[in-house]
Amino acid sequence: MSLDRATLKAFLATVHPYDGLAEPVIEALLPAWRPCPFAAGQSVYALDEPLEGLFLIHSGAVAVTDRNGVQISALGPRNSFGERGLLRDGHAVTAARATEDSLLLVLQKDAFLRLVETQPTVARFFDRRRAARPASRDLTTSRVETLMATSPLTCGPATTVQEAAALMQARHVSSLCVTEGDTLTGIVTLRDLSGKVVAGGLPLDTPVARVMTAAPETLPPSAIGSDVLHMMLERRIGHVPITAGGRLVGMVTQTDLTRYQAMSSADLVAGIADAPDAAAMARVTARIPQLLVQLVAAGNRHDVVTRLVTDIADTATRRLLMLTERDLGPAPVPYLWAACGSQGRQEQTGITDQDNVLILDDAYTEDMRPWFTALAQRVTEGLNACGYVFCPGKMMASTPRWCQPLATWRGYFQGWITRPSPEAQMLSSVMFDLRPIGGSPALLQDLQHETLEMASRNSIFVAHMLANSLKHTPPLGLLRGLATIRSGEHRNHIDLKHSGIVPVVDLARLYALQGRLGPVNTRARLEAAIADGLLSCTGGQDLLHAYDLIAETRLAHQARQIKAGEPPDNYLAPARLADFERSHLRDAFVVVKSLQSALGHGKGMLS
Repeated sequence: MSLDRATLKAFLATVHPYDGLAEPVIEALLPAWRPCPFAAGQSVYALDEPLEGLFLIHSGAVAVTDRNGVQISALGPRNSFGERGLLRDGHAVTAARATEDSLLLVLQKDAFLRLVETQPTVARFFDRRRAARPASRDLTTSRVETLMATSPLTCGPATTVQEAAALMQARHVSSLCVTEGDTLTGIVTLRDLSGKVVAGGLPLDTPVARVMTAAPETLPPSAIGSDVLHMMLERRIGHVPITAGGRLVGMVTQTDLTRYQAMSSADLVAGIADAPDAAAMARVTARIPQLLVQLVAAGNRHDVVTRLVTDIADTATRRLLMLTERDLGPAPVPYLWAACGSQGRQEQTGITDQDNVLILDDAYTEDMRPWFTALAQRVTEGLNACGYVFCPGKMMASTPRWCQPLATWRGYFQGWITRPSPEAQMLSSVMFDLRPIGGSPALLQDLQHETLEMASRNSIFVAHMLANSLKHTPPLGLLRGLATIRSGEHRNHIDLKHSGIVPVVDLARLYALQGRLGPVNTRARLEAAIADGLLSCTGGQDLLHAYDLIAETRLAHQARQIKAGEPPDNYLAPARLADFERSHLRDAFVVVKSLQSALGHGKGMLS
């Protein structure tokens, strides 16, 4: 199997650190790469074997084991391995085996060593002699696809509990994923076998379907390690299946993650999960500003910081829902509490209000209204007490308009799409960012799919959404300057939220609309748009880099304010930045403006 020069170059442009190399360096490097296919189960190299070069996964998966045969890495596409041995004496210090049919790219040893010697960014990326980072930071920034076991043990729903126990004993694992085809339907653990079968006196031929946890909590491969830890702490579970489109692709257990690896956000999540009331939660959430300062100071990427901060809001919401249900009694019909805005996109920073809705099962009747009104009021008031202040526009579940049965929500979206008034454009921008928080996620799944399908087919609606998105423009002035606010409280400042972040959020939403893409997070939407060809690799990477710079500038600004004892905001005085920083920030705004202009003039126009 081979890759042509253009395909290889395009792939390397999506992989760090090659994405930052100069064009001549990349061009000179291309002949040094050799594609090598490996079948599932085939050895890539053995321990102490001479290494021919650096390995980069183009497709497939590879397991890396240490001298004791213990798996230390489960690697996926765009992951490199073998550099430790190459930088030591040229011999493998680990063993590697393909766990799926894989295509690996091998960079010749001499070319790799020359690249490390001549390119500082490459040296910084691969040099293991630098001071080791705390394990907590490694966990936080590692995607689940690099942590999970890619071949979890499975069985069918008719498998007997005795057969399940034998399977787990033979493979030395503590859980089995129950599947039908490649679709996950449940999970059965040793705790289930002891607590339900042995303690319950069930016969050994009982099918696992009777004792499994049906429809278990899952995460996607794009999640990060702390997402897993937070879910384990909050839900008090020890196994998290990883699924993509309902298909089982991996498993992460407590043996993969330990408490000491987690950043302090895990302490806040655990504190909220055990809090007896909103007042106790508020004492925990009061620590969020200091957490943000610590995360920024540790050099974490903005999307990691905002994901961790949002996890805390999600946990507080679910805890308030549980405490309220405990007082009110069971819900009369299934419901979904969903977040929109920055919480929906998992992009909360040091300042935020609450944006949430309730979607009720269609079995709802108006005599149930008092129960859901009480639920919404208690939870929104509790969130307000925790620092998630009431939405000025009343975009909250406590507003009757946003606490409605599923059929009404379908009518809302249909009306907004078919009659795109200015209010409809505004509401669509908010509601296309819905994400399930508590209750029954199934109530949103079909609705989200249907509305994306309907919206993407309506060219008039898309044109209105495009026009609405162009209302927020980057603060670009003449002569390579930045256009600051001219009067009022924030005179001589730029608004990093509405003039910086929001334009990119709107662009990402438009690309998601065009491609009917499922992700809600802005960065994930842009990555999906690149993968689907809606954004060119070059243009997409430019936009990602621009977004990263703007978002990290915003977080650094808020962290400085918190350390100075000031309330954080989104207004930055460019004069406080060094010339180098101002220049790069302006370049980022130029990239965003260029993408807006291309869409506004019909280049890449959504249809």
